Amino acid sequence: MQNRRTFLKTGSMAASAAMIAHQSYAEVREPTGNRAGVAGYRYRLPQLATGSRLLFQGDSITDMKWGRNQSDRNHYLGHSYVYLIAARLGVDMPEAQLDVYNRGISGHKVADLKARWQKDAIEMKPDLLSILIGVNDVGRNLDGVDVKTWEADYRQILSASRAANAELKIVLLDPFIVASGRLANPEAFKQWRDQVERLIPVVGRLAKEFDAVHIKTQDIFDAASKQVSPEHWIWDGVHPLPQGHELIARNWIEAVSQRWG
Repeated sequence: MQNRRTFLKTGSMAASAAMIAHQSYAEVREPTGNRAGVAGYRYRLPQLATGSRLLFQGDSITDMKWGRNQSDRNHYLGHSYVYLIAARLGVDMPEAQLDVYNRGISGHKVADLKARWQKDAIEMKPDLLSILIGVNDVGRNLDGVDVKTWEADYRQILSASRAANAELKIVLLDPFIVASGRLANPEAFKQWRDQVERLIPVVGRLAKEFDAVHIKTQDIFDAASKQVSPEHWIWDGVHPLPQGHELIARNWIEAVSQRWG
């Protein structure tokens, strides 16, 4: 009985953290336009044109794919927050027939995105572009990331995408890292976190410059980690567990729905 009480208490705390991690979750509504006849979570839904193509770009946090089969949707969507967003919107907005793609690649930095941007972004012709990048840029260079170059590369890919589609909807997520008992070197974590925090203001500036939705992922995980342990959300300080990906997905849908709702 004690174990069951502990489990229920922990589950309740996790649910609370997921709800408070984004302030606007206090204002929720029933999903609208649900044609699947399935009762779902209470959250807003975005208004997206029928057949809209949603393209997600980033590193391993976005990637999470099994193999590289580009025709089998059960493989190419991966099992990250992208999969959860596609699944939830597919249930609640089946009439929209959204076309979702995951082009995140494990280990990539913003320079890698720039190198493959024409093929993996411009030629995909997305209606909505979502990017989460940055942790590898600092993870491999703890003695100091070149923030100016990072910002210039990031701005270049956004400029190219906006030039290709003036109506493109853009969503930018902050890079993030949390303290974890599984990190072998606490001092290295401090350096890593310091470098990540240098990049976060850049994402904010670019979001304003390109009129993008800005999702403050670091703040979201910091808030959630105060309610439950950091290891509950992210297993190694960087890569989210299923509930961590769900936390990103919920906040992504909420933020996008607030902007284009």
